[in-house]
Amino acid sequence: MREAVRGGLADLPQGTTVLVACSGGADSLALAAATAFEAPKLGLRAGAVIVDHGLQADSAQVAHVASEQCRSLGLDPVEVRAVEVGGEGGPEGAARTARYDALRHAADTFRADVVLLAHTRDDQAETVLLGLARGSGARSLAGMAPVAGLLRRPLLEVPRAATAAACIASGLQPWHDPHNDDPQYRRVRVRHEVLPVIEEALGPGVTEALARTAGLLRADADALDALAADLAETAVRRTEDEVVCDIAVLAAEPQAIRTRALRQAALEAGCQATDLTAGHIAAVDALITDWHGQRWIDLPQGIRVVRRAGFIVLAPGVTP
Repeated sequence: MREAVRGGLADLPQGTTVLVACSGGADSLALAAATAFEAPKLGLRAGAVIVDHGLQADSAQVAHVASEQCRSLGLDPVEVRAVEVGGEGGPEGAARTARYDALRHAADTFRADVVLLAHTRDDQAETVLLGLARGSGARSLAGMAPVAGLLRRPLLEVPRAATAAACIASGLQPWHDPHNDDPQYRRVRVRHEVLPVIEEALGPGVTEALARTAGLLRADADALDALAADLAETAVRRTEDEVVCDIAVLAAEPQAIRTRALRQAALEAGCQATDLTAGHIAAVDALITDWHGQRWIDLPQGIRVVRRAGFIVLAPGVTP
């Protein structure tokens, strides 16, 4: 645990402020404890942010207890941030959006260059399975990145069982989120129903294998995304009202690069990444590679895609 956190922080210059995103659960408390131990040895300042989503009656008390445990570890600053969770993107998506916004604002407030998230190897495996179920592409199957801008996930190779053991060893009292047992959430069903069945059928080690697969795919996805970004610079332009893609330029590129550029165009037009599937992008790609007079393609968030005079046009409710 501590070794993983040390490795995740080792490249930071002395004096850097890092914040642990702590929910009070076993994973984030274990991360907080390891960070409190390792950060001073690296010359870093370490604090914590507890986001109170207000989704449960005792959420304020849970947040308070988590903040006190973080302070007892020696983390400073420690702050609780209450947020309002909207309805867009479903309950999980809306809570995630509110949480990440709060973490970014906290980082600005405390001039922190890094926010640590406590996603484990088990979380990574669940993410890969959810991506497979959605029919997503390689980027989704690559799972969560260890480093993504402000955010770092130093525990992605650490099993969830290790965080529970670390809390016991440190005398910490983790909170158990009842949402983690609620089968209305897809991730909960994957955790408690799908993965155990796969492990029983295929033998132990499936979780590790899924997480390892994510790591292998990530390097490939990063390289292809870089090529797609270069292609988009040439083939995709945004006007005030729409995103326009040059069919001739896109058609000359390999599918793996072209479809990534189209996905980026869809995101720029207003689609949410969590709602955009490989099936959506394949349908848009068919406007280039299998054109036989299709009228249009409808994408999430009301984005419509049409082929018009040598271009693919994406805009809210655009018509031919």
